[in-house]
Amino acid sequence: MSWLTKTLTSSIGKKLLMALTGLFLCTFLIVHLIGNLQLFKNDGGYAFNNYAVFMTTFPLIKIVSYVNYALILFHAFWGLYITYKNRQARPVGYAVVKNSSNVFSRNMAVLGTILLVYLAVHMSDFWYKYHNEALPYVKYTEQISSGNIETTMMETGYTQEAKKVESLNEAAGTKTIIVKDLYSVVSFSFQNILLVLFYVLSMFAVAFHMFHGFQSAFQTLGWSHPKYTPLIKGIGVWVFAVLIPIGYAAMPLYFYFLK
Repeated sequence: MSWLTKTLTSSIGKKLLMALTGLFLCTFLIVHLIGNLQLFKNDGGYAFNNYAVFMTTFPLIKIVSYVNYALILFHAFWGLYITYKNRQARPVGYAVVKNSSNVFSRNMAVLGTILLVYLAVHMSDFWYKYHNEALPYVKYTEQISSGNIETTMMETGYTQEAKKVESLNEAAGTKTIIVKDLYSVVSFSFQNILLVLFYVLSMFAVAFHMFHGFQSAFQTLGWSHPKYTPLIKGIGVWVFAVLIPIGYAAMPLYFYFLK
């Protein structure tokens, strides 16, 4: 195992770990965004609350989620470690910055630290509350024939321990679901303008981080080719540095201004 240790602790090995974990987290950004787009449905939180239950109860998803949390922490602290070691090796900075396009690469650690703070706030606001606090419950009664859904708010601290209770009334032609109401928690949280601004500004950090990080990861893996590099750069810019941050930023803005 000594060769593996030497490889991973070498300069190239450190960058390789950053690249692989970074690309994994890029897939997480896409999947998480697609799931959270349920927030925009005008159904009283029916789709989003069911999505939240699925993400926190399906065994495979739970395992992937915890792996993802570990990789986020590793990616963040490994990046800070690399920055620290680089500055130790070169304690005196360059007198002149010749290429202004490297501004993102020079500040990846700063951007990563901002994102780490953002994730801590995000997990505290929603993930921790969903798993550990007595949230309100909501009852959805769906007419099976028409698909119409009636929403009934339950009392805060509803004692049912399960995150979801489902029953079918064949005589009435209805399906009833009682579920933890994370949707209302999100809606209430994003009435705070300071929190909204923090989330939106954090998405600028995501954009700048992805602008450099996505393409840099492929370069580290050796995927640098005149034919494919423009495509990779385009995906990094338009998908990960533009569309995904806009999608995430739109959620707090939607609840603050339209809900």
